[in-house]
Amino acid sequence: MRSYGEYCAIAKSLDVVGDRWTLLIVRELALRGPSRYTDLRGGLPGIATNLLADRLRELEHAGVITREDAPPPIATTLYRLTPRGEDLRPLLDELFRWGLPLMTEQNPEDAVRSHWLAGAIGLMLTDRTPDAPPVTVELRTGDQPIVIETRDGTIHTRLGPAESADATLTGPPKPILGLLLGLLGPADAKAGGVDFGGDTTIIERITA
Repeated sequence: MRSYGEYCAIAKSLDVVGDRWTLLIVRELALRGPSRYTDLRGGLPGIATNLLADRLRELEHAGVITREDAPPPIATTLYRLTPRGEDLRPLLDELFRWGLPLMTEQNPEDAVRSHWLAGAIGLMLTDRTPDAPPVTVELRTGDQPIVIETRDGTIHTRLGPAESADATLTGPPKPILGLLLGLLGPADAKAGGVDFGGDTTIIERITA
């Protein structure tokens, strides 16, 4: 781990989480909770296994993560955030928000994981009619369905599928995100490959 060599809180923070892949490892543990080494590799396409091992060792040494032996039937090592690591959640939330406008462009070679999208979607949507009955929307995109639920005026997201969805959106992630962000109308989203199912008026209730 290289140091900036500056007596500055930002520089000291970047000494710990500023290397390539490091903050994405924190993202995986924040979104997934305690994870196996293989889970982390699956959520970090492109990382070399030796580099992942190095980054995990550095984060453990810095007190950001810890590892524990899971009981049977898992019977393997799990990595999780320490309280110090949990303190990085607000930073991750702000990076999700800051990066959302950048997701209007998608490289065809970009990897997609549904739990990345769920993390961003949960922060950007608002229930416009919080006093109305709860609704469930299922997004069929990425590698797993994403379920959006409204409860008590709050948006909740999780990986699906939903037991019973009031509305569904099926298609590529970019136009679905564009629709939910209010950057695309339904016609443009359909032109981008999005199929609507169920009560599509519900979509207007939760768009950003």
